[in-house]
Amino acid sequence: MKKALVALIVLAMVGSFAFAAGESDAAAEGKVVVKTMAYGDNSNQEGQSWVRIVEAFQKANPDIVIDYEMLYDEAYHQKVVARIASGDIPHLVYTGADARWAKPWMEADLLFDHRPYINTDIFDLGLIPPMGPNGEIWEIPLGTSNITTVMFMNEKLVNELGFDAPETYEDVKAMVPAAKAAGIEIFGTHGADGWAWGSCILSGIIARTSGMADWVEKAHAGQYKFTDEEFVNALKNLEVWVQDGVLDPKSVLVDSGTGLANFNNGKTLFYLTGQWDAGSVDPVLQENTRMLPLPKLPFQKGMDGSVAAAIQVGYGLTKIGGNDAAVRDAAMKFLEYYHSVEETTQRLRDGAIVSPILKGYEIPSDMPTIINEKVKISSAPITNSNIKFGLFYLILERN
Repeated sequence: MKKALVALIVLAMVGSFAFAAGESDAAAEGKVVVKTMAYGDNSNQEGQSWVRIVEAFQKANPDIVIDYEMLYDEAYHQKVVARIASGDIPHLVYTGADARWAKPWMEADLLFDHRPYINTDIFDLGLIPPMGPNGEIWEIPLGTSNITTVMFMNEKLVNELGFDAPETYEDVKAMVPAAKAAGIEIFGTHGADGWAWGSCILSGIIARTSGMADWVEKAHAGQYKFTDEEFVNALKNLEVWVQDGVLDPKSVLVDSGTGLANFNNGKTLFYLTGQWDAGSVDPVLQENTRMLPLPKLPFQKGMDGSVAAAIQVGYGLTKIGGNDAAVRDAAMKFLEYYHSVEETTQRLRDGAIVSPILKGYEIPSDMPTIINEKVKISSAPITNSNIKFGLFYLILERN
C-alpha cells in the first residue's frame, strides 16, 4: 500500500513539473494558462472530441492555453487523489456530484460554486440540478440527468426467439430455455467494473423493492439501514436472477468492452448499463435496439417502470482556478465553447447525453433511432438511487 501511494505521488510530481514548464512558457508570452485534468483517451470518442475542441478553441483564442493531462477510467480517479495529495491542484477538472467523482475534491475543500459565473444567455439554469446543500453548482454538466439503469434490448433477436419486450420478471425468466438452447445469455452487463453493480443495476432495483424514489438518500441520512428488508430484497433479486439462469455468475468478470461486444454480437438478449453506452451499440444493431426500464421485479413494492439517474458529469473549476479571475474567465469562455450548439448536438448523436442544458435548444429531427429511444426512456419516473457498494459480488460468487 505504501509503495502504491509513493508511486502515485511520484506520478503526480512528474505531472506537476510538466504543467509548470508549460505554464511558465505561456505566462512569459502573456497568455492565460488553464491547467486541466481531461477525461478520455486517444482511442475513444470522448478523448478524440476533447483534443479536437481544445485545438479549435486555442486557434480561435490564442491568448488562452488549455494545458491538459488526459486520463481515462480508474487511471483518472487515481491521478485525482495523487494530484490532491501532492498539492498539484489543476484549475479545471472533469467531475460530477456523486461520491465517485466529487468526494476527493469535497474532502480537500476544492469544490467551486459556478452559479455567479454561468452565462444564463447560453445555459438554462432550470436544467442544471443543484449539487450542494445550498444549491451550489460544482460543474457544468454535459447534459441533464444521467440515466444509469437502462435495459438495452436486441428486439430482432428477442422476436426471433418468439418473445416480445418483457413487462415482468416472469416474462424474462420464460426466455431462458429458448435462449440457452441457442447459446445466448439473457442479461449481460459489465460486472468487472465494480461500480456498475450499484450504478447500473441495484440503483434501479432498490426503488422497486422499497417503493420509494429516495430510499438510498434516506438511508444515508440514517432513516433506514442497509440491513432493512427493502435493501436485502434488492440484493435477493440478483440471487434469484442467478438461480433462474437469467444472469450468469461470471458477469463479475466481464469488462465494459466485452459486455458491449457480447451484446453487439448477439450473445446476450439484454445489456444492463447506463444510457451513455447507446453510442457504442453497433450502428446496424442500433436500428433494432430498444431502451427499456427494468421489468416488474420480484419483491417489488412500487415505482413500476422507473429508472435511476444521477447528475450528469462535466467540467468544473476547482477553488484554485475559480478564485483566480483571469483563469476563471478563460475557463468559463472555454466551457461556453465546449458546450456550443454544434458540439452539444454531436454529443447527442454520439449517445453521450440524454438532453442538453442549453437555453432554447431543440433536438434535431434526424437523430438516430437509438437516440429517439433514449428520449423516450427519459420520460420514465426517475429515482435518485445512484448507489455504489461492493456487496454484490458476494451473492454471485456464492452460486
